Amino acid sequence: MGSRQVSTSWQGKNVTVAGMGVSGIPAARVLAGLGARVTVVNDGDDERSRTQAAELEAEGITVRLGDGATLPEGTELVVTTPGWQPDKPLFAAAAEAGVEVWGDVELAWRLRGPGAAPWLAVTGTNGKTTTVRMLAAILEAAGLRTAAVGNIGVSLLDAVLGEEEYDVLAVELSSYQLHWAPSVRAHSAAVLNLAPDHLDWHGSMQAYAADKGRVYGGNQVACVYNVADKATEDLVREADVEEGCRAIGFTLGTPGPSQVGVVDDLLVDRAFVENRQKQAQELAQVSDIDPPAPHNIANALAAAALARAFGVPATAVRDGLRAFRPDPHRIELVEEIEGVRYVDDSKATNTHAAEASLAAYDPIVWIAGGLAKGATFDELVATAAKRLRGVVLMGADRALIREALARHAPEVPVVDLDRTDTGAMPAAVREAARLARPGDTVLLAPACASMDMFVNYNKRGEAFADAVRALAAERA
Repeated sequence: MGSRQVSTSWQGKNVTVAGMGVSGIPAARVLAGLGARVTVVNDGDDERSRTQAAELEAEGITVRLGDGATLPEGTELVVTTPGWQPDKPLFAAAAEAGVEVWGDVELAWRLRGPGAAPWLAVTGTNGKTTTVRMLAAILEAAGLRTAAVGNIGVSLLDAVLGEEEYDVLAVELSSYQLHWAPSVRAHSAAVLNLAPDHLDWHGSMQAYAADKGRVYGGNQVACVYNVADKATEDLVREADVEEGCRAIGFTLGTPGPSQVGVVDDLLVDRAFVENRQKQAQELAQVSDIDPPAPHNIANALAAAALARAFGVPATAVRDGLRAFRPDPHRIELVEEIEGVRYVDDSKATNTHAAEASLAAYDPIVWIAGGLAKGATFDELVATAAKRLRGVVLMGADRALIREALARHAPEVPVVDLDRTDTGAMPAAVREAARLARPGDTVLLAPACASMDMFVNYNKRGEAFADAVRALAAERA
């Protein structure tokens, strides 16, 4: 890609940018740099917003604070940050005026130059970041110039407009981003799984699934779906794709033709081989995946399928997975103390993620709780009950989990920490250590958001790791 001529059609165009978040400010600057007349509107009018507004205004960008509802006069295009919900009055006003609304992903797609790198796109309720980073590691192992971009790592606008040249991009896309990206057309894409999440933003599960399914629109080579999650296959069936594009399933079982899966301790490919009916290509060993938990194996298979769709050799799948290291707070082993493993999966902020985490260990002392975001816990607890040695609860909505435990796992001992301060974490770790026996795993998989007690899930995970290391030092 490298430096390129960008269309001059932006010159003097009146563009309204909705929101000053991590994607709004870069979008405003890019558009202003292309010659557009940019107005940023923002609901908030706090000190941080005023500081950011002053910086943008010094660059010739108009900013309106405290009024995100009114469409500025003369607006020809709205570019929105992903967090703005579709029912905002600004978007109703835009629709009435016949003005298009794009997200930052759509803007990046439209600004790609001739010969731009194709996109391998990943979405799903859980596992997106891990899968995209695995995919990037595999592509790098194949000698391709790539980056993990989108809702992760490098900004898509930077990747598209920067000087660095790429052969292919591994792109993480959230349902928010896909909602505002009508013309994105990936080379190949995967929907990893679908579970209720962000329903307050989308309005319904059907609308949430439909936005996820947009990732398959116009795919050229492969639509990768989860064999164990029929809803993802349904989205493939409904997708309008390029002629010749194939549906490729990934499964933790033995793969059928046009699938990738697991045979004994091997990841194998029956999709991108000459004779799919009779042949299978070994891609990697399960032990090449860190950690080899079931949901992480599924992530690796999805990444492998996308890489193979792009023509990557089997050896690069193996080498990429061996080189990959998970991000912090994703089923991360912190310490082993007196035969008990302490695992940080603070990233498990919803029930679907926590279920995958709990399925990876047995027996477990489970540390859970936080902000439930409208979730219910009966199915999660019923599924995990037989694995639980004990449970330690904390956070604002812990009673919801406690009640589910009383219904589905009444024999499991529960410690209810009646506190939501950050000092609750050392207490939780101590109580978990008291319940655990050698061979057990103490697992932080909260199934809830963190904001009742911590700034974000990273801070929650760091508090857990600090408490575990303090315990290890005491017992050394």
